[in-house]
Amino acid sequence: MRTNFSAIYWIAPPLFCLLACVSYYPGLHGGFLFDDFANLPVLGASGPIDNWPVFWRYITSGIADPTGRPLTLLTFLLDANNWPADPFPFKRTNLILHLLNGALLYTLLAQLAGLLGYSDRRSRTAALLGTALWLLHPLLVSTTLYIVQREAMLPATCVMAGLLIWLHGRHQLTQGRTAAGLTWSTLGLGGFTVLGVLAKANGVLLPILALLIELVVLARRHVMHHSGARQAYRLVLFALVIAPSAAILGYLFWTGFHGTLAGGPVGSRPWSVGQRLLTEPRVLLDYLQLLWLPRPFSSGLFNDQYIASTSWLQPITTLPAMLAVLGLVGLAWWQRRQRPALALALLFYFAGQLLESTSIPLELYFEHRNYLPALLMFWPLGLWLADTRKLHLLKYALMLVLPLGLAWMTYARAELWGNVHSQALLWAKINPNSARAQTNAAQIEMQAGQPQAAIQRLEKLLAHQPDQVQLAFNLIGARCMTGGITAADLAAAQLAMQGTPNTGTLFANWFERTLPVAMSGGCPGLTAQGLQKLLDTGLANPKLSAAGPQQDLTYLRGKIALAQDQPDAALADFIHALDLQVRPGMALEAAATLGRAGYPSHGLRLLDHYEAVSDKAMKPGFGMPWLHEWVLKRQNYWSHELEHLRHQLALDAAANRGNTSNHSLQPGVSA
Repeated sequence: MRTNFSAIYWIAPPLFCLLACVSYYPGLHGGFLFDDFANLPVLGASGPIDNWPVFWRYITSGIADPTGRPLTLLTFLLDANNWPADPFPFKRTNLILHLLNGALLYTLLAQLAGLLGYSDRRSRTAALLGTALWLLHPLLVSTTLYIVQREAMLPATCVMAGLLIWLHGRHQLTQGRTAAGLTWSTLGLGGFTVLGVLAKANGVLLPILALLIELVVLARRHVMHHSGARQAYRLVLFALVIAPSAAILGYLFWTGFHGTLAGGPVGSRPWSVGQRLLTEPRVLLDYLQLLWLPRPFSSGLFNDQYIASTSWLQPITTLPAMLAVLGLVGLAWWQRRQRPALALALLFYFAGQLLESTSIPLELYFEHRNYLPALLMFWPLGLWLADTRKLHLLKYALMLVLPLGLAWMTYARAELWGNVHSQALLWAKINPNSARAQTNAAQIEMQAGQPQAAIQRLEKLLAHQPDQVQLAFNLIGARCMTGGITAADLAAAQLAMQGTPNTGTLFANWFERTLPVAMSGGCPGLTAQGLQKLLDTGLANPKLSAAGPQQDLTYLRGKIALAQDQPDAALADFIHALDLQVRPGMALEAAATLGRAGYPSHGLRLLDHYEAVSDKAMKPGFGMPWLHEWVLKRQNYWSHELEHLRHQLALDAAANRGNTSNHSLQPGVSA
């Protein structure tokens, strides 16, 4: 019998990996989505990444988190070194990483069960089941098949590898091997925390998760008897676990306290930090419901319609959700000695959500935030199923039914991810009040030659959310496909611009596509004057009064003047835009735009103005932006680009012809 079970332990893991591959396969042929388009084009920002200067500009170009997430950027080079690119290699690498994480999780769960004193057979069976349920869970499809969320997968890799290395080092210390134990412990807790942070900020949670394992599993059961090793380990714990954990918790508390006192919306968010803190317990319970009551389809990427809590009883579920979360945490801590596996799974989950589901003002809800926190979630169930002394028939049946049921749901969800059209329509149906979901579906319908369906969809939600610029702008696009726009369409767009807190890159991208159409008369009713009114409305919007939005809108106003053959007005707008935030990239783009339009002397005047105000250039932010700027200076990037463009403009001005350099700001190079 023991031989049979040994064979099962060798055969079952590859079978579960194969089942995961089959379940995910339909989704590998899907396309890029949403934030993929905001993050991946940097691969081609300076042309192919095929030399060291371009590599260093790319790897330091990240702007998410203070670190810029360079480890994630590095792994994208496994799949492409230019843009546009094929999405398949990215999704394939994500799936391979998911399988690797499954192998690490199996090893970690087996080791934790052994440390709790379970038999080898039960430990390995529980680890196998806990891993299979996590690996095959449909909720994780929106992480694994969403290319850019490799940044959520890599911290899980680093956390599990770090914990395993630390546990090995701790075991060495219990055996009296102080030097080896300290080396491994430092590598696991310190080195892999750094690696995790370089993938995404929540890698910094490794010390807190290690502290929970120490308190719940190790402290009372695996005492160090060698005084030298014990003292050394205490030093490691303090330096690499306790101090970082206290710093993280202190930062989150300060952010929450300060944000709550400040009150009011945070940036472009429609809610305050205090309201976010009230809302997140509801979100966490929604996550737990999706984990324990899985279903083939969920809201997917679009959760902008999630209603924030404005008081303890608005909505009515706010206070009960808060009490439920606090109760689960309290119950887990109370049961940490009697039921350590269950306690650790719960505490691990809530600790894993600390960074993204508390006081930092991120968006309220994303499914991918469960990838790391849910690692241990199904381990207690696995331990219960692995104890076949009672209810053995039921438990054996569940061992088979549960993984297969999850695999079926994952296959169904992956199949949806493999069909962009069906995916967009279903998400729009599930999220009727999400402006993002409806806009995404409308864009898919327009691409499929169904503008009338897009119009009906957009008009319906725009009537209830008049400040949603994405609805209003795409409505104009759909109207243009059906014969032209009306004054009411422009009025709706103006109303949206009047109240929107943020246009992001949406308006700029839409404007770049729409201005040539307006100038050519390709859409009756759409004129340069109408676009000008939209820009003026945005410039007067107090919610867009920051220098960044004002610069973007002023620059676009200059492009209208240029399209109307008014180079002096365009130059004035470009100079005004540059003065709002002095950036070399902005100067290059504006000067090149003037040159391409046939006004090289105006481009030279703009470069002259930049030289005069270059001492007021924006300073890079803390972290990776500073390093990126250092790399650019080290390579003399800006001086070379400015000199090259000035030379070309001078040649064109001397020849009295339009600029032929086709110079443009590379989007992956921070300006």
